[in-house]
Amino acid sequence: MTVAVAVAQFAPVADTERNIAEIGELVAVAADRGARVVVLPEYSSYFIDPFDASLRANAQPVDGPFTAALREIATAHGVTVVAGLLETGEGERVRNTVVAVDETGVLASYRKLHLYDAFGQRESDWVEPGEIVRPPVFAVDGLRLGIMTCYDLRFPEVTRLLADAGAEAVLVAAEWVRGPLKEHHWRTLLHARAIENTVFVVASDHPPPLGVGHSMVVDPQGVEVAAVGTGTGVAVAHLDPEAISRVRRVNPALALRRFGVVPRD
Repeated sequence: MTVAVAVAQFAPVADTERNIAEIGELVAVAADRGARVVVLPEYSSYFIDPFDASLRANAQPVDGPFTAALREIATAHGVTVVAGLLETGEGERVRNTVVAVDETGVLASYRKLHLYDAFGQRESDWVEPGEIVRPPVFAVDGLRLGIMTCYDLRFPEVTRLLADAGAEAVLVAAEWVRGPLKEHHWRTLLHARAIENTVFVVASDHPPPLGVGHSMVVDPQGVEVAAVGTGTGVAVAHLDPEAISRVRRVNPALALRRFGVVPRD
């Protein structure tokens, strides 16, 4: 039995209601194509470039109105929606969070562990890092799904922990900032995380001019099985959990490894 999973690529703006409306339209398209899970980008609830004080003013709790709107959308279309949330922090900074929501409410949430203090950016000036906790894994139609965010993709330990926790597909919400070789990095890292962990990787990005676009689904052998180009759009792939078993019989890299992952002090 396969599970249809969609990537829905769009450019969130500094208007939460407008973002919700666009999410609703994209989820409707994905559901019409048979999707059971729809993955949207990082900062889907609110995004402004460059960051400014409006981030804190537009942050919400995990159980706030944005998540309630996602629940309504998920209920209307019978799907699970995964999207980036600008979450209220404990101090002056906000949290970069991803939530998975279905008709029952929030199934899982994830706070970005590694902040984008690279390539001339300073996300940590505005965002507080997530706590190191047990990786969030939940199931839809028997397929076990894990969540991670954007820059975490450059740290292979994050995906490995999700694989160790039983994730068969890793869902990546991203705003992969454009720049020299950045599209190459995006594709290479998505493929690598799938190959080295023998899992599906489902990644949704912002389109240009800020993101690189190319949201995609990669199978456990590193093959792109569905993708969006550089505009707003949806791509759907049917994930077969048995494919993971078949790949791991031929390539038992997870079973053969001699090192685990432990947090760094």
